[in-house]
Amino acid sequence: MLTLLRLYLCFKLQLVPYTNKLKILNDPIYGFISIPSELIYDLIEHPYFQRLRRISQMGLSYLVYPGAHHTRFHHAIGAMHIMQRAIEVLRFKGVDISEEEETALLVAILLHDIGHGPFSHAMEHSIVESVNHEAISLLFMEELNNQFDGRLSLAIRVFKGEYHRKFMLQLISSQLDMDRMDYLKRDSFYTGVAEGNINSDRLIQMMNVVDDALVMEEKGIYSVEKFLMARRLMYWQAYLHKTSLVAELILMKALKRAKELVQSGRKLDCSGNLQYFMETKVTLEDFDKTILDRFSRLDDFDIVSALKNWQFDEDFTLSELSRMIVNRDLLRVKLGAEKFSKEDIQNYAKAFAAEKGISIEEAHFFVFKGKIKNQAYSKDAEPIRILKKDKTVEDVVQASDHLNLKALSKPVTKYYICFPKHLAEK
Repeated sequence: MLTLLRLYLCFKLQLVPYTNKLKILNDPIYGFISIPSELIYDLIEHPYFQRLRRISQMGLSYLVYPGAHHTRFHHAIGAMHIMQRAIEVLRFKGVDISEEEETALLVAILLHDIGHGPFSHAMEHSIVESVNHEAISLLFMEELNNQFDGRLSLAIRVFKGEYHRKFMLQLISSQLDMDRMDYLKRDSFYTGVAEGNINSDRLIQMMNVVDDALVMEEKGIYSVEKFLMARRLMYWQAYLHKTSLVAELILMKALKRAKELVQSGRKLDCSGNLQYFMETKVTLEDFDKTILDRFSRLDDFDIVSALKNWQFDEDFTLSELSRMIVNRDLLRVKLGAEKFSKEDIQNYAKAFAAEKGISIEEAHFFVFKGKIKNQAYSKDAEPIRILKKDKTVEDVVQASDHLNLKALSKPVTKYYICFPKHLAEK
């Protein structure tokens, strides 16, 4: 009441301009999403968070699925929304969650991906070596905490797993968390891969807390099985699709070549912040506020702009790799259950080096091999617990009568080889 009176007086006396911060957003997945507090609104409005509008959620997957142009901004807002619903359900079932804890959960899930670099996972270790996005997310959260006078302190403790209520971390980061629930449903929608669609409403309604651990009620076990199957299918059909895979590998190779040229003294045509990270090796210990601000000004547009310029560079390797991405004229990729031989790699590399008049080392930017792994459910990680009707709790693999669920807990590895398309014809 006092807050409303204060706002009215300020507005009436024109002491400060009035801004309505309790906005409603229209989301294609969930419909209307309300921003629950002024703190959340101010975090969303911050330049650090607004940058997520310019970070692709699925990297270069739009080269395969033309609709996959959604961003980390979409995902973060969606994850926050379903966290609100999860809190409502748990409270209804008698789980005590204070207003302070609710705010911490919403802030933590909202900011969980704020540390992603350009094109998300595609360049995670390319811009800043040996530093993952979770560590950078934490750096952003700590800096925002300074700017917001310590109001994010509890959210940071929850995010780091230092808060005594274990189930709160599980809502943010586990094998059945709000992050995965949103990105599976959202990525399925934007790619059109229907197999990835999940019933997040049903999953959330089946949540409960037992002995401070997140559990799923037994009547929701089939929804959990569908969730795990959808995750497996989305990895093979979307995240690890061979064309998405080769495009992201080419992007990483292009940046690697650009770094080599810059560190040998070449000046490349790109943004100042991208130039800085190519010139400078930055470790986690180096991340002061100045470097964090530099990182916050990097996004997909820096990379795309650079690639458009680099395709006309005098260096054949950099120009060709850049051209491949810009024009979607990619390398050929073969997948197999067995490793490809070194002889295959060497033969392709020698043939391409002789044809283009480049060194074997440069040819390996275009000819390379590797492996990918898909594991929908890990027995070694925090389990998905099923609360049975007799009040006992069991791992979903043991509780399920679905034979395929046991198979989903085993990692499946596939091997790939990439090389210029025309070499396959020789």
